[in-house]
Amino acid sequence: PDMYPGNCWAFKGSQGYLVVRLSMKIYPTAFTVEHIPKTLSPTGNISSAPRNFSVYGLDDEYQEEGKLLGEYVYDQEGEPLQMFPVMEENEDAFQIVELRIFSNWGHAEYTCLYRFRVHGKPA
Repeated sequence: PDMYPGNCWAFKGSQGYLVVRLSMKIYPTAFTVEHIPKTLSPTGNISSAPRNFSVYGLDDEYQEEGKLLGEYVYDQEGEPLQMFPVMEENEDAFQIVELRIFSNWGHAEYTCLYRFRVHGKPA
């Protein structure tokens, strides 16, 4: 609901995933990931921020392996809000999108995701 330090979706460790059902089928064009800036962090670092991640389009929530839409790196030195274009050729529309986080910036206990957005054109 906001970008205050600690108001995030935190999961244990550095690997996790999130599945989002959109209000309608879309042709995805880009994704944004948002984290608090270092200046707002009580510790002065954002080691809990996601680092390496991929995004997949799914036909339904039970599908184990979706269509890869891109592999990305969130830059902890960059802007808090970062946009990532769809990297893989794709003709399909999706209503379900999966974000898979493979690593963070070094936090041993958890990873924090503040905001994840999906951008696209209605199908």
